[in-house]
Amino acid sequence: MVIAFVRTIILYLFIIAGIRLMGKRQVGELEPSELVLALLIADLAAVPMQDFGIPLLTGIIPIFTLLCITMILSVLTMKSVKFRAIVCGRPSIIVENGKLCQQEMKKNRFTVDELMEELRMKGITDISTIKYAILETNGQISVLPYTNQLPVTAEQMNVTPEDVGLPLVIINDGRVLEHNLRTRGFDRNWLEKQLAQRKIRHSKDVFLLTVDEQNRVYFVAKENAK
Repeated sequence: MVIAFVRTIILYLFIIAGIRLMGKRQVGELEPSELVLALLIADLAAVPMQDFGIPLLTGIIPIFTLLCITMILSVLTMKSVKFRAIVCGRPSIIVENGKLCQQEMKKNRFTVDELMEELRMKGITDISTIKYAILETNGQISVLPYTNQLPVTAEQMNVTPEDVGLPLVIINDGRVLEHNLRTRGFDRNWLEKQLAQRKIRHSKDVFLLTVDEQNRVYFVAKENAK
């Protein structure tokens, strides 16, 4: 039982380290080659986890080999556009000037229902308002509306809104984040005063408290806080 636990932990940490070396982009956006890698790693790791008669290296070596190959492919795709097109494919324009490109949709086996779902998730219901919709190599849809459909910016309205900067979380579900508190230039005395103003006795009764760069406080008490 202990051996199974140890072997599983070793394989788990090894795979996590390998995925981290590949970069954060691969974790959130899987290209076809990366999806294949994930499936193969899962299959290879499962065998030494379940069969104690198989040496642990039997699982680690092929996983390490796959990670090395993937990292080499990543470098090659960065250096060569043609090689990237072969491995990852090319983006496809499926909507151009408000019109569906049916041949591209058929080529990528991309249905109208899938397109409408993607557009609704981006808050778009009218295809005629789209200048371009591009099916990226990771399966995501990039939508570029016509200029007259874009939201008006503060710069276009000659308005200069106040920049509040990045709010930092000071209390997260009752836990005080001391580093963030010091980063904002405050201490526990300041925090206690903020809680007292809101009639909160202890930080454990706070669900969320943030402070932005203008020292404005956002506060949410726990629902069961007295």
